[in-house]
Amino acid sequence: MTLSVSVQFASVAKHLPQRAQVRRWALAAHREADTDGEVTIRYVDEKEGRTLHRDFRGKDYATNVLTFVHEPSPFQPKAARNYAADIVICAPVIAREAREQKKPLAAHHGHMVLHGMLHAQGFDHEVEAEANAMEAIEIALLRRFRIKNPYEIE
Repeated sequence: MTLSVSVQFASVAKHLPQRAQVRRWALAAHREADTDGEVTIRYVDEKEGRTLHRDFRGKDYATNVLTFVHEPSPFQPKAARNYAADIVICAPVIAREAREQKKPLAAHHGHMVLHGMLHAQGFDHEVEAEANAMEAIEIALLRRFRIKNPYEIE
């Protein structure tokens, strides 16, 4: 199955991952899908991240990653429905969380891209059983990039 990925940098942060690395993370997560996908991954600063979080989720602060899943075309057969999404990653929040959690910045960027990609494919973590399944996939994907389990408490 194919994946079309567009990576946008609307942030002035100095610590952003390379476009090719973002694509590698996205492709790794897409390999879990059984359909085609089309995703835009956009790195933003705190102002845009806060505005989007407030306007679409009703929370007046910037969060690390937001995934906006587009509804499939009703004209596409259910069995062949592809996924499409916009993933917004707030660079200053990622940097702050990485510092607070004492983890490598690149590892946290990778985790958020993979996390957003799984949301794009319909995974969620609102219910414990679904959260456990999503985390297991994330951990396995992160391992491929030699990134430690972010859910492990040291």
